[in-house]
Amino acid sequence: MLALAQGILPPGTRHLTPADVAAGLTFLGLQGMNDPPRAEAVASVRACQRAGIRVKMITGDHVLTAAAIARQIGLDGTSDPAARVLTGTAMAALSDTQLIEQAAQTAVFARVTPEQKLRLVEALQAQGYIVAMTGDGVNDAPALQQADIGVAMGLMGTDVAKEAADMVLTDDNFASIAAAVEEGRGIFDNLTKIIAWTLPTNLGEGLIILTAVLGGVALPILPVQILWINMTTVGVLGLVLALEAKEADLMQRPPRPPTAPILTGALQWRTLLVGALILVGAFGLFAWEQRLGASLTEARTVAVNVVVGIEMCYLLNCRSLSHSMFQLGVFSNRWLLVSWLVMAALQGMFTYAPFMHQVMASAPMSLASWGRVLAVSSLGYILIELEKLARRWPSRRGSQIPPL
Repeated sequence: MLALAQGILPPGTRHLTPADVAAGLTFLGLQGMNDPPRAEAVASVRACQRAGIRVKMITGDHVLTAAAIARQIGLDGTSDPAARVLTGTAMAALSDTQLIEQAAQTAVFARVTPEQKLRLVEALQAQGYIVAMTGDGVNDAPALQQADIGVAMGLMGTDVAKEAADMVLTDDNFASIAAAVEEGRGIFDNLTKIIAWTLPTNLGEGLIILTAVLGGVALPILPVQILWINMTTVGVLGLVLALEAKEADLMQRPPRPPTAPILTGALQWRTLLVGALILVGAFGLFAWEQRLGASLTEARTVAVNVVVGIEMCYLLNCRSLSHSMFQLGVFSNRWLLVSWLVMAALQGMFTYAPFMHQVMASAPMSLASWGRVLAVSSLGYILIELEKLARRWPSRRGSQIPPL
């Protein structure tokens, strides 16, 4: 709200002083201005809060204006944000230790100076928070530089702010920050899925060779056949996980601690479990086929196919590290279906093409052998899904699931 007035000054006046406007003005009227938050900003604040991101507002506006805007966007879900507004004057009276405590508990800061913005960033970082700071002016540059992620406005921002920031928003829209967080989580999620698929399958193949060498028995899979598995499965199967759509609950998960390893304890257990399944499945069917009278070449062909079969079924498990593929949608990733068809065709060629018999030392398989391969591969899929269910079950009773 602005009050407008006019006054007549002596001729020849070149400069205005406070005394010139202290008296003798004629009131003209009031001008009210309203700059409501964007609807997408309100939704984005809620999305960030659900994702475990604490949104705080730092402004030079009056405390009542800051409280009203905070109420509209629902900062921290409070119905009366004015009760949690800290002014720059109050901040100046706080010691660094006191400010560290207040910064974490307060959602809105009003009448804040540029120096105090920097103090706020440092106070939050002192508590171990990863701080993202947005700004557009020259005075915001120190805080943008200090923050773990400085975000400058691309349209209204100054060149100094853009130089100090790590990221520039081309549309000056807070919703873009929430979208960037979701996209980043999706990329990291898919990378983790690729690792979760690659490590156990490679471990299983290595265990097969190591166990055969240490046990002094015939190799269930020859080195050239291991090379075939790696060349085909990595290129055809593994890469499709990068094209997996973002999971629906991606922005409902708590933030990942920056010190947390990618290979968590639960993921290490998953790696050992799948590696053991591949080892037992390949050795078991290899020995079974020989007992049924199959030749060494035929038994090795079955072992190769069971390894590939388990990897193909485990790929379905890895579409989500915690949910079933039926919750995601069986046909939601069409490239995975394409990869399955291509892999099945390659294994058919490996098994039945005469030139592959010469190159890869393979042999045709009977229908009964294919049935046993399918049974073992499906059993691997079922066991991993049961392991997922066991991890989801505690959350239904209110306890924490060990994260993958």
